[in-house]
Amino acid sequence: MGTTVEHLLVTDSAVSGDLRVVVLAGGLSYERDVSLRSGRRVLDALRAVGVEAELRDADVALLPALAADPPDAVVIALHGATGEDGSLRGVLDLCDIPYVGCDARASRVAWDKPSAKAVLREAGIPTPDWVALPHDRFSELGAVAVLDRIVDRLGLPLMVKPTQGGSGLGGAVVRDAAALPAAMVGCFAYDSTALVERFVPGMDVAVSVVDLGDGPQALPPVEIVPRNGVYDYAARYTAGRTTWHAPARLAPEVAATVADVALAAHTALGLRDLSRVDVIVDEAGQPHVLEVNVSPGMTETSLLPLAVQAAGLDFGRLLGTLVARAAARLTTH
Repeated sequence: MGTTVEHLLVTDSAVSGDLRVVVLAGGLSYERDVSLRSGRRVLDALRAVGVEAELRDADVALLPALAADPPDAVVIALHGATGEDGSLRGVLDLCDIPYVGCDARASRVAWDKPSAKAVLREAGIPTPDWVALPHDRFSELGAVAVLDRIVDRLGLPLMVKPTQGGSGLGGAVVRDAAALPAAMVGCFAYDSTALVERFVPGMDVAVSVVDLGDGPQALPPVEIVPRNGVYDYAARYTAGRTTWHAPARLAPEVAATVADVALAAHTALGLRDLSRVDVIVDEAGQPHVLEVNVSPGMTETSLLPLAVQAAGLDFGRLLGTLVARAAARLTTH
């Protein structure tokens, strides 16, 4: 049975008022606006528990500023490639600046959905069957022939989404083969490679995983019920488009299985500190991992803060604990 949040305790002593933190938000990805909202939320939460924090963008002024006055730790609230493909984390490593979240290598693997799914499958963690198709191969081999083979192999319905990216951008559910070409074109607008996977009907659930010092722990699962049936960009960030249930309306034994699978995914991908594991729970109560996010959204409608609230934890104190742990890594490096 998975370790759950009942064993977590974030104490005031875990959050040091002496820490100075830089929150990185913004960037140049499609998710810039969401990132800025996440960053401001993190900033306010840290300041509320006495942590000295400032907000910075990931631009040409960042590295000189960090070199001139290195913070004790960085919180990466960047979404999209800048915050999640491992490149920024690698630069922070070169600068000996600790940060909350997984290292560059693990981030690279989790960011690329086919690579992450391959790791999950190798570890025996259920994830829907898939094929990754670069735009060049799609054109060279003939769109019609390729799409016919995909439908023959994976069946219908299908989920089409960019191999790299988040917030539901470029994603589409395909229930009829005739709609597949348009879905591919829409996906290629956001990424040069499309991930096409078997669509699993069921309950959308997000499981946030945090490690506050006693190993990874699963927070209460959050059930996602989008009004139009698809958890796309508008459903994620527009008030009234989605209903959330925290904790999810799962039978206790199913909830325990979902927590186990989320923790297994977090561990298999070599993650640390925090992650969000997106899962579909089918009618039989079996979870299927769709993807794992290493820089989860922190906005007022984001899933990790909802899970923290459902666990009865204080968001600022939890972040402060993660920051203190990150800062301590530099002294033990």
